[in-house]
Amino acid sequence: MTLLDQQTAGTWIARWDAQQEGYVPDREERFTAMIDAVGAAARRPDPLVLDLGCGPGSLAGRILDRIPGATVVAVDADPLLLSLGRAVHAGRDGIVFTTLDLREPGWAARLRLPRQADAAVSTTALHWISPADLRVVYAELATVLRPGGLLLNGDDLHVDDVTPGLDGLAGELREREKARRLAGRPRPENWEQWWEAIGTDPAFADLHAQSTDEVTGHHGSPSRLLSAHTEALHAAGFTEVGTLWQHGGNRLLAALLPAGGAGRRD
Repeated sequence: MTLLDQQTAGTWIARWDAQQEGYVPDREERFTAMIDAVGAAARRPDPLVLDLGCGPGSLAGRILDRIPGATVVAVDADPLLLSLGRAVHAGRDGIVFTTLDLREPGWAARLRLPRQADAAVSTTALHWISPADLRVVYAELATVLRPGGLLLNGDDLHVDDVTPGLDGLAGELREREKARRLAGRPRPENWEQWWEAIGTDPAFADLHAQSTDEVTGHHGSPSRLLSAHTEALHAAGFTEVGTLWQHGGNRLLAALLPAGGAGRRD
């Protein structure tokens, strides 16, 4: 496998961030709210944070920029995205990239954390897995977060199962916001175009071949409903679950484990 240099990785991550912002125009605002919440909830200068479905480490890097004493364990299953993150953050203290499939029972124990994590974060990642697998993710997570530990999931989570009219209105507002931001500017690269482009770069030929069609194509969004996440979190033992920040359908879903460390409930 070709070793990537920081400059090449940085160029592709910049393109990644640009295409992500095409879908989520207020992505940086959501990142800021997430990191503020991590700092406020951890109440220590050196929090241990898990980044679930970390991709190339866009959020992980921002956490360390804002909280230099943090340790971020960044978890993903895709070899290409992880290689980008490892290359661009090579030599940087406080960030560890780990290859794990969050859908597999036992992934949390395989992290071999030095202590219980203070917080877990995820952004635009967990809605791509099934509701059944989501229950595995959150149940596993509950075993490695400290009592009172925090989950922050930033994503476009829908409520059309309970309030379809309002969900549709939120979608319309999002599209109008995108149109205003793109007025007079070229349309940004989308997900499929980014994956197609990086697949033509010889430096990524082997890694791209290892990426699954499930990742590169993003077929469906099985856990797109807010209710799927809240139900799975309550089942895993999180006692407080709610929206901490929101812009239309783009929300920061937060969940707290009980401070007393009560276990999972079925």
